[in-house]
Amino acid sequence: MAKAPARSPAPAGDTPPADPQKTNRERPSDPRPYEASKEELLKFYEDMLLIRRFEEKAGQLYGLGLIGGFCHLYIGQEAVAVGLQSALTDADSVITGYRDHGHMLLCGIPPKDVMAELTGRQAGISKGKGGSMHMFSVEHKFYGGHGIVGAQVSLGAGLAFKHKYSEDGGVCLAYFGDGAANQGQVYEAFNMAELWKLPIIFVIENNQYAMGTSVNRASSEDQLYKRGESFRIPGLQIDGMDVLAARGAAEEALAWVRAGKGPIILEMKTYRYRGHSMSDPAKYRSRDEVQAVRDKSDPIEAVKRTLSELHGAQEEDFKAIEQRIRKQVNESADFAESTPEPDPAELYTDVLVEKY
Repeated sequence: MAKAPARSPAPAGDTPPADPQKTNRERPSDPRPYEASKEELLKFYEDMLLIRRFEEKAGQLYGLGLIGGFCHLYIGQEAVAVGLQSALTDADSVITGYRDHGHMLLCGIPPKDVMAELTGRQAGISKGKGGSMHMFSVEHKFYGGHGIVGAQVSLGAGLAFKHKYSEDGGVCLAYFGDGAANQGQVYEAFNMAELWKLPIIFVIENNQYAMGTSVNRASSEDQLYKRGESFRIPGLQIDGMDVLAARGAAEEALAWVRAGKGPIILEMKTYRYRGHSMSDPAKYRSRDEVQAVRDKSDPIEAVKRTLSELHGAQEEDFKAIEQRIRKQVNESADFAESTPEPDPAELYTDVLVEKY
């Protein structure tokens, strides 16, 4: 077999090849942490605490057999959704995967309606037929809750197309995880979104583990914010354990998208304290690893420290918030346990689209 000819060295004075990491395309600015007032910090703290206490209660009800099927808790990741969704307007839409309870609460859906859905009751937001993984509310601009890994990303592109087509000024916030980032339909959605300059923010909630596999073992490119480069979609990597960093990233991303520059990717580096779902014993990581993240990077404790050190908040203030939220969560659980299950006739409703 003939050998390929050796490549001649470039003549002196020739322009060296361009650095493939550099680009002359416009990129968003590096976001800065959001400068929150005391009132805003308190709201962030309350929202994150509500999600955590709600999820802890959901875990208890699952253990008692009151929640069936799969149940994926958001404990540890609260700063991502709180920081990002606090910047949205009423025109914007949200879609996510099956770890969805916290996102729903932030869309304004009452905790009792979410808990009733988790327990499969008629009063649930989806009439008890969706359960943990498939909740939905057009009224609140929350479009699921999707159990198929990555399915929500292409649906999010559809929502963004609707925003652009109707010229309503809305932006779609489409969440997916580090595991879903390897799904083919994600890249089909990327391509279409950039071609049509759709108003969408692709949010990769990188909690380090796709079910039980570390992202470093499952992804050949584990810097997931770069995944849109071949589609000319810029990406930013953000500390998802810092609610102020998340809100700052939301401000920059929304400004980019609302200016008509097309989609953007936010890789939110976060961490889940519990297993992938309630049925996951999480033996693929040590307790020391989880505790180290809790001790160093817990998003709720970080805001609590800021409120104490910069704004003089006292322990009594935090206790009052804790009591109010626990009362709200306990009432939602009591409501869910006492309200009836769906009538069997509900099996035949909402199956077919009767009119457009």
